[in-house]
Amino acid sequence: MDEEDDKKLRKCRKKRLFGADRRKRLLRLKCCVQNYDWGVIGCNSQVARLFFLNSGRCNVDPGECYAEFWIGTHKSGPSFVVYGRDNNAVAAFGSKPLSLKDCISVDPVAVLGDKVARKWGGDLPFLFKVLSIEKALSIQAHPDKDLARSLNEAQPSIYKDDNHKPEMALALTRFEALCGFISSKELKAVLSSVPEIVELVQCADAEKFSHDSEQDGKEKVKQLFESIFSQIMSSNKGIVREAVCKLKRRLSLEKKKRQLSAKEQLILRLESQYPADVGILAAYFLNYVELKPGEALYVGPNEPHAYISGECIECMATSDNVVRAGLTSKKRDVQALLSMLNYKQGFPEILRGVSLNEYTRKYAPPFDEFEVDRCILPQAASVSFPSVPGPSLFLVMSGKGTIITGYSEETTLQEGEVLFVPAYMEVSITATAIELHMYRAGINNRFFRDL
Repeated sequence: MDEEDDKKLRKCRKKRLFGADRRKRLLRLKCCVQNYDWGVIGCNSQVARLFFLNSGRCNVDPGECYAEFWIGTHKSGPSFVVYGRDNNAVAAFGSKPLSLKDCISVDPVAVLGDKVARKWGGDLPFLFKVLSIEKALSIQAHPDKDLARSLNEAQPSIYKDDNHKPEMALALTRFEALCGFISSKELKAVLSSVPEIVELVQCADAEKFSHDSEQDGKEKVKQLFESIFSQIMSSNKGIVREAVCKLKRRLSLEKKKRQLSAKEQLILRLESQYPADVGILAAYFLNYVELKPGEALYVGPNEPHAYISGECIECMATSDNVVRAGLTSKKRDVQALLSMLNYKQGFPEILRGVSLNEYTRKYAPPFDEFEVDRCILPQAASVSFPSVPGPSLFLVMSGKGTIITGYSEETTLQEGEVLFVPAYMEVSITATAIELHMYRAGINNRFFRDL
């Protein structure tokens, strides 16, 4: 592209973003879908429904897995600016479609706000998603910033960016996950009741943890826990296969005699999805979490987790870095995962949101990059989202309504639509024909408060 074309392109981007009166505008976005094999198939997937409503396409492939609906600027699934009301008409200069990142680059300070632009440059610091999960995701962790840079430099084809990826999952349906390591008391119970695990661990470690851990200091307990978990995850595939086979056989027999625990039932389900996988044994070491709709959990860097089933809103720092070690057909990096984990024990915090008004609850994890608002508006009700010093993304899950900005710009809303709201723009939303169910993602308010 020559200098003249580049000037024309920037002028086109600026026109889409600011308009003739130089006032910032709402941007309607066309978003991306990811078809991973753990996703829900066809029309049963919330992701499929949202993607086809958002894109204007006619038919959902009944045999396709629809796993993730991406909203943001990440290069693996960027959002594009829609021209007018036709979701098939993506704004473009020549043959090049205008992405959200293109528009932000016109004037990052005006679009993102000065504080956000100073901290994160000319990019949106969070990635907003919807997940539809039929089959368990991998046992995984996300690197901190230092490790992310190292992994990206060493293996850029696998670790495609250099950012960390703290995240939060907010349940839309009943949602299951494994998250964080169980307590020492719970691990003692595992070592006394799951012989298939004990067989893979050095007897001295198992006995020491079972009998002496209460008298040991926290650091020694952590080291012993790490040793036991590492031995399981590093076991020979043949030995793991034999252990899982024994475990399945034993639990299948006991199922006829007694009610299996929730964790035991999960173990059999995981075995049916990933036979002979070491992740089945790893599940014993992780907390089993069940979320109700409207509940959320968050995951920091270097914390082990695996989402099991259900549908959720997910928000995270803008990254797609994942280190996997089980329950997957993708590349595994067991030693990297074992070395990066923080081995913090205890049940994860469950967020139920803080009420902002009678219709809206805020979910704010301890990360600067993002927070999420959940808003359910009855017919004819209205709610205002005040001007904030950072950008926002709005996703309409269901219903119809209108949105009015502080500049008196008004547009209609309907399910599947996604809007980008620049910094310092107040919006008011009203549900029209039916109840309106929507989510907003933005910069965590603690970032502005702590400056």
